Amino acid sequence: MNVSALPTGEPLPLDLVNTRPLSGGSRADLLGTPDRLAAWLARQRDRLGGETDRLAGETVGPAPSEADLAPVHAVRAHTEAALRALLDGRRPPESALRGLADAQRAAPAVLVPVWDGTAVTAPPRRTGPLGVRLAALLAEAAAALLADPAVARVKECEADDCVLLFLPAHPRRRWCSPARCGNRTRVARHYRRHRSS
Repeated sequence: MNVSALPTGEPLPLDLVNTRPLSGGSRADLLGTPDRLAAWLARQRDRLGGETDRLAGETVGPAPSEADLAPVHAVRAHTEAALRALLDGRRPPESALRGLADAQRAAPAVLVPVWDGTAVTAPPRRTGPLGVRLAALLAEAAAALLADPAVARVKECEADDCVLLFLPAHPRRRWCSPARCGNRTRVARHYRRHRSS
């Protein structure tokens, strides 16, 4: 499975957690290499509001490296641990909440006032290695989602072979993607019904 096969458009922390789908009975890692991380960032570019350009050092910055993977993976693990606990009606692990806070502290966003020719703007800037800056941004988004009352509506896909999370706009939504898991589930149900008759 590759990054482009995943549905996107969920809140950024859910899209991050969803980069570990089930594949052949085990969890795949769609951010397991620098190239895969770069591909995921490219898919999220519009949603990050230009932050990826700033993370990479403006227009043409460094591509992710092996060293950039660990901080991103750590934030993904902390985010998933907190979300899964909430899904189960439990308190999120203190280690997950602390990990998200630590990731943000490692590369805090500083509003840097600059003159753009007509007005002063203050885009956020982070310093440090790319992976640390990216982890801080993702941890910030995760903390915002965890603090949002909407987090109580997060669901896990009901397909038997799927672990993806989503935030339903409609309370009756059951699958991460109606076209992907929804169709497979309906086809399997139809097959079982007609096979037994």
